[in-house]
Amino acid sequence: MKENKKLKVLNLYAGIGGNRKLWENVDVTAIENNPEIAKIYQDFFPDDKIIVADALKYLVNHYKEFDFIWSSPPCQSHSKVRLMASKSGSYSEVLPDMSLWQQIIFLKYYCDCKWVVENVKPYYKPLIKPQEAGRHFFWCNFIILNKKKDGLTHNERGTKKIGMDISKYNLSHRKDQILRNCVHPKLGLHIFEMAFKKKQKQMGDFCTKPKEVLNQITTIHNKS
Repeated sequence: MKENKKLKVLNLYAGIGGNRKLWENVDVTAIENNPEIAKIYQDFFPDDKIIVADALKYLVNHYKEFDFIWSSPPCQSHSKVRLMASKSGSYSEVLPDMSLWQQIIFLKYYCDCKWVVENVKPYYKPLIKPQEAGRHFFWCNFIILNKKKDGLTHNERGTKKIGMDISKYNLSHRKDQILRNCVHPKLGLHIFEMAFKKKQKQMGDFCTKPKEVLNQITTIHNKS
């Protein structure tokens, strides 16, 4: 039997690859600008192509080469935690990193493949309306169903929770922060399946929950 062709995936701001951990039958190019973290990613996923580069520049130059694009740009400048820490004097004030919105707009109007941009729920009203799943906001060109299914709404983090042990590495970055930045593998798989693997399941949900799905479709249509 002929094997299914692997999906070509671009994983931007890859970190150590929490979102990618449970993906199967994929040919992944991962972009990470920190060499230390890129090395850990390569150890976890030796078959992936890992490139130390600027993710935004790579996206603009290579987006046409992929079947699926996942982007998780830095979230700190958008987070409620950073805002509160700045107000308390623990951190200095920081301008929101507008590359988040640049990517969403660019992908929406230029990209023909499936794509998703993930980030935290910001302290301000989102400039572009997202979909919400687990602890995250997602902007994408497909509908995310079952957003509150078991296993997606928890705050699990750390080695035991996500199954990625980085204790052996000597790093200049805080290990707890690196793990906390990971999208939980179960959530990463769910989003990936919503884009590709669960089309029949989605059609079933259209039949059993028509009002819920119609409302989601209407919302997405109104944003276009």
